[in-house]
Amino acid sequence: MVRVVRWMIVALAAASSMLSAPAIVLAQDMEPRAYSNAPVGLNFLIVGYAYTRDGVAFDTSLPITDTQLETSSAVLAYGRVLDIAGKSAKLNVIVPYTDLSGTARFAGEARSRDISGFADPAVKLSVNLYGAPALSMKDYAAYRQDLIVGASLRVTVPVGQYDDGKVVNLGSNRWSFKPELGVSKALGHWTLEGTAAITFYTDNNDFFGGNTRSQDPLYSAEGHVIYSFRSGIWGSLDATYFSGGRSTVNEQLNDDLQQNWRIGGTLAFPLSARDSIKLYASSGVSARTGNNFDLLGIAWQRRWGGGL
Repeated sequence: MVRVVRWMIVALAAASSMLSAPAIVLAQDMEPRAYSNAPVGLNFLIVGYAYTRDGVAFDTSLPITDTQLETSSAVLAYGRVLDIAGKSAKLNVIVPYTDLSGTARFAGEARSRDISGFADPAVKLSVNLYGAPALSMKDYAAYRQDLIVGASLRVTVPVGQYDDGKVVNLGSNRWSFKPELGVSKALGHWTLEGTAAITFYTDNNDFFGGNTRSQDPLYSAEGHVIYSFRSGIWGSLDATYFSGGRSTVNEQLNDDLQQNWRIGGTLAFPLSARDSIKLYASSGVSARTGNNFDLLGIAWQRRWGGGL
Protein backbone atom coordinates (compact mmCIF):
# COMPACT_ATOMS: atom_id res chain seq x y z
CA MET A 1 0.00 0.00 0.00
CA VAL A 2 2.81 2.40 0.89
CA ARG A 3 4.46 1.59 -2.43
CA VAL A 4 1.24 2.41 -4.33
CA VAL A 5 0.76 5.71 -2.48
CA ARG A 6 4.35 6.70 -3.15
CA TRP A 7 3.97 5.81 -6.83
CA MET A 8 0.92 8.07 -7.11
CA ILE A 9 2.68 10.94 -5.31
CA VAL A 10 5.68 10.75 -7.61
CA ALA A 11 3.48 10.36 -10.69
CA LEU A 12 1.48 13.48 -9.82
CA ALA A 13 4.58 15.51 -9.06
CA ALA A 14 6.37 14.44 -12.21
CA ALA A 15 3.38 14.76 -14.52
CA SER A 16 2.77 18.27 -13.25
CA SER A 17 6.40 19.13 -13.89
CA MET A 18 6.57 17.79 -17.44
CA LEU A 19 7.97 20.26 -19.92
CA SER A 20 6.12 21.34 -23.03
CA ALA A 21 7.99 22.05 -26.24
CA PRO A 22 8.42 25.87 -26.18
CA ALA A 23 11.37 25.75 -28.55
CA ILE A 24 8.94 25.25 -31.41
CA VAL A 25 7.05 28.51 -30.95
CA LEU A 26 8.76 30.38 -28.16
CA ALA A 27 6.55 33.45 -28.22
CA GLN A 28 3.31 31.46 -28.40
CA ASP A 29 3.73 28.30 -26.32
CA MET A 30 1.16 27.18 -23.76
CA GLU A 31 2.56 25.47 -20.66
CA PRO A 32 0.07 24.28 -18.01
CA ARG A 33 1.42 23.54 -14.51
CA ALA A 34 4.48 25.69 -15.09
CA TYR A 35 4.44 26.74 -11.42
CA SER A 36 3.46 23.48 -9.71
CA ASN A 37 5.52 22.02 -6.89
CA ALA A 38 7.70 18.87 -6.98
CA PRO A 39 10.31 17.27 -4.69
CA VAL A 40 13.73 18.95 -4.66
CA GLY A 41 16.42 17.04 -6.52
CA LEU A 42 14.06 15.39 -8.99
CA ASN A 43 15.51 15.30 -12.53
CA PHE A 44 13.62 15.08 -15.80
CA LEU A 45 14.74 13.95 -19.24
CA ILE A 46 12.21 14.70 -21.98
CA VAL A 47 12.21 13.41 -25.55
CA GLY A 48 9.45 14.85 -27.70
CA TYR A 49 8.12 15.35 -31.19
CA ALA A 50 6.08 18.33 -32.43
CA TYR A 51 4.50 19.02 -35.81
CA THR A 52 3.29 22.40 -37.05
CA ARG A 53 1.71 23.48 -40.30
CA ASP A 54 1.01 26.91 -41.83
CA GLY A 55 2.03 30.17 -40.19
CA VAL A 56 5.53 31.04 -39.04
CA ALA A 57 6.79 28.89 -36.22
CA PHE A 58 10.18 30.44 -35.43
CA ASP A 59 10.40 34.21 -35.82
CA THR A 60 6.74 34.99 -35.38
CA SER A 61 6.67 38.58 -36.63
CA LEU A 62 8.42 38.11 -39.99
CA PRO A 63 6.67 40.23 -42.66
CA ILE A 64 5.61 37.34 -44.86
CA THR A 65 2.19 36.24 -46.16
CA ASP A 66 0.49 33.18 -47.68
CA THR A 67 2.61 30.81 -45.65
CA GLN A 68 2.36 27.08 -46.33
CA LEU A 69 5.05 25.82 -43.99
CA GLU A 70 5.38 22.48 -42.22
CA THR A 71 7.82 21.63 -39.44
CA SER A 72 8.69 18.35 -37.77
CA SER A 73 10.74 18.84 -34.63
CA ALA A 74 12.52 16.47 -32.28
CA VAL A 75 12.92 18.04 -28.83
CA LEU A 76 15.42 17.01 -26.16
CA ALA A 77 15.07 18.67 -22.76
CA TYR A 78 16.44 18.39 -19.25
CA GLY A 79 14.86 19.72 -16.08
CA ARG A 80 15.74 19.73 -12.38
CA VAL A 81 13.82 20.82 -9.29
CA LEU A 82 15.89 23.16 -7.10
CA ASP A 83 15.80 24.75 -3.66
CA ILE A 84 16.31 28.52 -3.91
CA ALA A 85 16.13 30.27 -0.53
CA GLY A 86 13.62 27.70 0.71
CA LYS A 87 11.38 28.07 -2.35
CA SER A 88 10.90 25.35 -4.95
CA ALA A 89 12.34 26.20 -8.36
CA LYS A 90 12.90 24.51 -11.71
CA LEU A 91 15.68 24.80 -14.25
CA ASN A 92 14.81 23.67 -17.79
CA VAL A 93 17.03 23.42 -20.88
CA ILE A 94 15.38 22.70 -24.26
CA VAL A 95 17.17 21.84 -27.51
CA PRO A 96 15.12 21.36 -30.72
CA TYR A 97 16.16 19.78 -34.02
CA THR A 98 13.78 20.69 -36.82
CA ASP A 99 12.91 19.89 -40.42
CA LEU A 100 11.13 22.75 -42.19
CA SER A 101 9.64 22.86 -45.69
CA GLY A 102 7.10 24.89 -47.61
CA THR A 103 6.47 28.19 -49.35
CA ALA A 104 5.63 31.79 -48.41
CA ARG A 105 5.48 35.23 -49.99
CA PHE A 106 7.89 37.98 -49.06
CA ALA A 107 7.13 41.43 -50.54
CA GLY A 108 4.72 39.71 -52.95
CA GLU A 109 7.34 37.27 -54.24
CA ALA A 110 6.89 33.52 -53.72
CA ARG A 111 9.78 31.77 -51.97
CA SER A 112 10.35 28.15 -51.01
CA ARG A 113 12.39 26.66 -48.15
CA ASP A 114 13.52 23.14 -47.28
CA ILE A 115 15.99 22.82 -44.42
CA SER A 116 16.93 20.65 -41.44
CA GLY A 117 19.04 21.56 -38.42
CA PHE A 118 19.06 22.88 -34.87
CA ALA A 119 16.73 25.72 -33.90
CA ASP A 120 17.57 28.12 -31.05
CA PRO A 121 17.78 26.37 -27.65
CA ALA A 122 16.09 27.85 -24.59
CA VAL A 123 16.93 27.99 -20.88
CA LYS A 124 14.22 28.72 -18.29
CA LEU A 125 14.49 29.27 -14.55
CA SER A 126 11.25 29.48 -12.56
CA VAL A 127 10.84 30.11 -8.82
CA ASN A 128 7.68 29.62 -6.76
CA LEU A 129 7.63 32.71 -4.58
CA TYR A 130 4.58 31.78 -2.48
CA GLY A 131 2.69 28.59 -1.66
CA ALA A 132 5.21 25.99 -2.89
CA PRO A 133 8.12 25.55 -0.46
CA ALA A 134 11.15 23.44 -1.30
CA LEU A 135 10.35 19.93 -0.05
CA SER A 136 12.06 16.56 0.14
CA MET A 137 10.29 13.52 -1.29
CA LYS A 138 9.25 12.51 2.25
CA ASP A 139 7.82 15.95 3.11
CA TYR A 140 6.20 16.30 -0.31
CA ALA A 141 3.91 13.34 0.52
CA ALA A 142 1.94 15.59 2.91
CA TYR A 143 1.92 18.67 0.62
CA ARG A 144 -1.40 19.94 -0.76
CA GLN A 145 -1.47 22.85 -3.16
CA ASP A 146 -3.59 25.91 -2.43
CA LEU A 147 -2.39 29.18 -3.99
CA ILE A 148 1.00 29.39 -5.73
CA VAL A 149 2.57 32.60 -7.03
CA GLY A 150 5.71 32.25 -9.13
CA ALA A 151 8.03 34.01 -11.55
CA SER A 152 10.32 32.86 -14.32
CA LEU A 153 12.83 34.02 -16.89
CA ARG A 154 13.31 32.24 -20.22
CA VAL A 155 16.24 33.02 -22.50
CA THR A 156 16.68 31.82 -26.07
CA VAL A 157 20.28 31.54 -27.31
CA PRO A 158 20.95 32.47 -30.99
CA VAL A 159 22.94 29.40 -32.05
CA GLY A 160 20.34 27.80 -34.33
CA GLN A 161 20.90 27.37 -38.06
CA TYR A 162 20.70 30.74 -39.80
CA ASP A 163 21.24 32.05 -43.34
CA ASP A 164 21.02 35.81 -43.92
CA GLY A 165 20.08 35.13 -47.55
CA LYS A 166 16.81 33.50 -46.46
CA VAL A 167 13.70 35.05 -44.93
CA VAL A 168 12.62 31.96 -42.97
CA ASN A 169 15.25 30.25 -40.82
CA LEU A 170 15.45 27.74 -37.99
CA GLY A 171 17.43 30.17 -35.82
CA SER A 172 16.56 33.83 -35.23
CA ASN A 173 20.12 35.26 -34.96
CA ARG A 174 19.19 37.26 -31.85
CA TRP A 175 18.63 36.78 -28.15
CA SER A 176 15.23 36.90 -26.48
CA PHE A 177 14.37 37.35 -22.79
CA LYS A 178 10.94 36.51 -21.38
CA PRO A 179 10.20 37.43 -17.74
CA GLU A 180 6.87 36.07 -16.52
CA LEU A 181 4.59 36.09 -13.47
CA GLY A 182 2.24 33.19 -12.80
CA VAL A 183 -0.59 32.28 -10.40
CA SER A 184 -1.98 28.80 -9.76
CA LYS A 185 -5.01 28.09 -7.53
CA ALA A 186 -6.14 24.56 -6.62
CA LEU A 187 -9.86 23.92 -6.07
CA GLY A 188 -10.23 20.24 -5.28
CA HIS A 189 -9.50 18.27 -8.44
CA TRP A 190 -9.50 21.51 -10.45
CA THR A 191 -6.66 23.99 -10.84
CA LEU A 192 -6.94 27.46 -12.37
CA GLU A 193 -3.79 29.09 -13.72
CA GLY A 194 -2.87 32.39 -15.32
CA THR A 195 0.37 34.03 -16.45
CA ALA A 196 1.46 37.38 -17.82
CA ALA A 197 4.75 37.91 -19.64
CA ILE A 198 6.81 40.27 -21.80
CA THR A 199 9.34 39.05 -24.36
CA PHE A 200 12.24 41.37 -25.19
CA TYR A 201 14.43 40.93 -28.28
CA THR A 202 17.91 42.06 -29.18
CA ASP A 203 18.53 43.33 -32.73
CA ASN A 204 19.28 41.02 -35.63
CA ASN A 205 22.16 42.85 -37.32
CA ASP A 206 22.38 40.38 -40.20
CA PHE A 207 18.78 40.13 -41.34
CA PHE A 208 18.12 39.06 -44.94
CA GLY A 209 21.02 40.44 -46.89
CA GLY A 210 22.81 42.25 -44.08
CA ASN A 211 20.03 44.56 -42.90
CA THR A 212 19.30 45.38 -39.26
CA ARG A 213 16.00 44.24 -37.83
CA SER A 214 14.60 45.36 -34.47
CA GLN A 215 11.42 44.28 -32.69
CA ASP A 216 9.27 45.83 -29.98
CA PRO A 217 8.46 43.76 -26.89
CA LEU A 218 5.72 41.13 -27.23
CA TYR A 219 3.12 41.08 -24.42
CA SER A 220 1.32 37.83 -23.64
CA ALA A 221 -1.31 36.42 -21.27
CA GLU A 222 -2.05 32.74 -20.79
CA GLY A 223 -4.75 30.76 -18.97
CA HIS A 224 -5.37 27.10 -18.10
CA VAL A 225 -8.24 25.13 -16.61
CA ILE A 226 -6.85 21.81 -15.32
CA TYR A 227 -8.51 18.69 -13.96
CA SER A 228 -6.43 16.11 -12.07
CA PHE A 229 -7.54 12.50 -11.58
CA ARG A 230 -6.53 10.41 -8.56
CA SER A 231 -4.52 8.09 -10.81
CA GLY A 232 -2.08 10.90 -11.70
CA ILE A 233 -3.65 11.63 -15.09
CA TRP A 234 -4.45 15.27 -15.75
CA GLY A 235 -5.86 17.27 -18.64
CA SER A 236 -6.19 20.97 -19.38
CA LEU A 237 -7.83 23.46 -21.68
CA ASP A 238 -5.33 26.17 -22.65
CA ALA A 239 -5.54 29.65 -24.18
CA THR A 240 -3.09 32.45 -24.86
CA TYR A 241 -3.24 36.00 -26.23
CA PHE A 242 -0.24 38.02 -27.37
CA SER A 243 0.06 41.57 -28.66
CA GLY A 244 2.84 43.89 -29.80
CA GLY A 245 6.10 42.79 -31.37
CA ARG A 246 6.06 45.34 -34.20
CA SER A 247 9.35 45.31 -36.08
CA THR A 248 11.56 47.73 -38.00
CA VAL A 249 14.12 47.01 -40.73
CA ASN A 250 16.81 49.70 -41.02
CA GLU A 251 14.48 51.93 -38.95
CA GLN A 252 11.64 51.40 -41.46
CA LEU A 253 8.50 50.50 -39.47
CA ASN A 254 6.72 47.32 -40.64
CA ASP A 255 2.97 46.69 -40.56
CA ASP A 256 3.32 43.50 -38.47
CA LEU A 257 1.75 44.35 -35.11
CA GLN A 258 0.58 41.12 -33.49
CA GLN A 259 -2.85 40.69 -31.88
CA ASN A 260 -3.29 36.95 -31.86
CA TRP A 261 -5.28 34.28 -29.99
CA ARG A 262 -4.49 30.57 -29.63
CA ILE A 263 -6.39 27.75 -27.92
CA GLY A 264 -5.34 24.20 -27.17
CA GLY A 265 -5.47 21.18 -24.91
CA THR A 266 -3.08 18.95 -22.96
CA LEU A 267 -3.37 15.40 -21.62
CA ALA A 268 -0.67 13.86 -19.41
CA PHE A 269 -0.58 10.45 -17.77
CA PRO A 270 2.02 8.40 -15.85
CA LEU A 271 3.23 5.06 -17.17
CA SER A 272 5.17 4.19 -14.01
CA ALA A 273 6.91 5.92 -11.10
CA ARG A 274 9.63 7.02 -13.52
CA ASP A 275 7.91 7.50 -16.89
CA SER A 276 5.16 9.76 -18.21
CA ILE A 277 3.60 10.67 -21.55
CA LYS A 278 2.08 14.00 -22.54
CA LEU A 279 -0.04 14.80 -25.61
CA TYR A 280 -0.76 18.40 -26.59
CA ALA A 281 -2.30 20.37 -29.45
CA SER A 282 -3.10 24.00 -30.22
CA SER A 283 -4.42 26.14 -33.05
CA GLY A 284 -4.66 29.81 -33.90
CA VAL A 285 -8.19 31.23 -33.76
CA SER A 286 -7.31 34.82 -34.62
CA ALA A 287 -4.05 36.10 -36.10
CA ARG A 288 -3.62 39.66 -37.33
CA THR A 289 -0.21 38.98 -38.88
CA GLY A 290 -1.10 35.69 -40.61
CA ASN A 291 0.96 33.41 -38.34
CA ASN A 292 -2.03 31.19 -37.70
CA PHE A 293 -0.52 27.71 -37.36
CA ASP A 294 -1.63 24.35 -35.96
CA LEU A 295 0.54 22.32 -33.57
CA LEU A 296 0.47 18.67 -32.46
CA GLY A 297 2.98 17.19 -30.04
CA ILE A 298 3.88 14.23 -27.88
CA ALA A 299 6.56 13.96 -25.18
CA TRP A 300 7.95 11.08 -23.12
CA GLN A 301 9.53 11.89 -19.77
CA ARG A 302 11.99 9.92 -17.64
CA ARG A 303 12.70 11.03 -14.06
CA TRP A 304 15.18 10.12 -11.35
CA GLY A 305 16.80 11.46 -8.19
CA GLY A 306 15.23 13.39 -5.34
CA GLY A 307 14.69 10.23 -3.29
CA LEU A 308 12.74 8.46 -6.01
